[in-house]
Amino acid sequence: MKILREQELEDLITGCAILGTGGGGSPRRGLELVRSDLEAGREFKLIGLEEVPDDALVASPYMCGSVSPEGSSQSRDQDERLEPLRAFEALEEYLGREFFAVIPTEIGGGNTAVALSVAARLGLPVVDADPAGRSVPELQHTTFYIMNVPIAPLALATARGDIIILKEVADDFRAEELARAIAVASGNRAGVADHPLEGRLLKGSIIPGTLSKALAIGEAVRKARSSGKDPVEAAAAAGGGYLLFRGRVTRTDWKIEEGFTIGELALLGEGDYLGHRYRIWYKNEHIISWFDDEPDVMVPDLICLLEPATGEAITNPNCREGMEAAVVGYPAPEIWRSPRGLELFGPGHFGYELEYRRIEANRRLA
Repeated sequence: MKILREQELEDLITGCAILGTGGGGSPRRGLELVRSDLEAGREFKLIGLEEVPDDALVASPYMCGSVSPEGSSQSRDQDERLEPLRAFEALEEYLGREFFAVIPTEIGGGNTAVALSVAARLGLPVVDADPAGRSVPELQHTTFYIMNVPIAPLALATARGDIIILKEVADDFRAEELARAIAVASGNRAGVADHPLEGRLLKGSIIPGTLSKALAIGEAVRKARSSGKDPVEAAAAAGGGYLLFRGRVTRTDWKIEEGFTIGELALLGEGDYLGHRYRIWYKNEHIISWFDDEPDVMVPDLICLLEPATGEAITNPNCREGMEAAVVGYPAPEIWRSPRGLELFGPGHFGYELEYRRIEANRRLA
């Protein structure tokens, strides 16, 4: 077990936001949340997957909804009610068993912070693992679904005081439809707690070490800034990734549609990329990118937009025309590259008839 101090939490949220691929919630609000917990004297405990007993019960609390601009922050009062906490407690009550630990549903500046906060408020540890290895737009986009681990029963809570238990669902796609509809009817936000499962099943269905990876990336970015080095290059190297592009944002269009933030942004190259163009399409998270109108990187691999001066993530839809930006890509965890993983979370799922090409096979990055 490791106790996370303030600097480590800040580094962790920085790294999570980068791996959030433009989504995963607001890192600023995530930091506000964990700092309020620190001020209240709460403790953040991180444990390895191997520390979860086989018969111990865990679950994933998180926020479901569209990605909102930083200016539309929820109030401190909303943070104190923390819908995912209420959903987590409702699921525990329904099952009649106490949870041993919390599992983040994804790696993102907002939703990982939510998992940390729920755990700290209940005195539970957070497991150094998650079922995505990045942020993902839909509830079924998990390694749990790949490994046939049921999402139900699950609980939902809204800011209006609703508590809903879904005892059974047809499948994870149906759970996505239902949870998204509740979020849309509740100001585009709902707290969820799902995938209650025991340690013996957890260990074979999740990606280990993902919080440690995010922490290492965030630490590398901070140390690069303080030593006058390039934080973007540090972020890429710390995560085993690649610099994809540098330039200035020339266009950014987005809309809220059926509970998702859907949009596209374009960049015009500068420096080594002068005369080239880059484009990214996203559905909450960055899904596919094009270099000079040729497909470049695509899901499940990660496409991350960073501020060149700080190395910190630019989340959707907080990207603005005229901003300087750098694009970094990371290879997806191997489980996502399996036939079932690509069927679930490859370009075809989003309506693009493209054959998946690993980022490592991108010739221009060689």
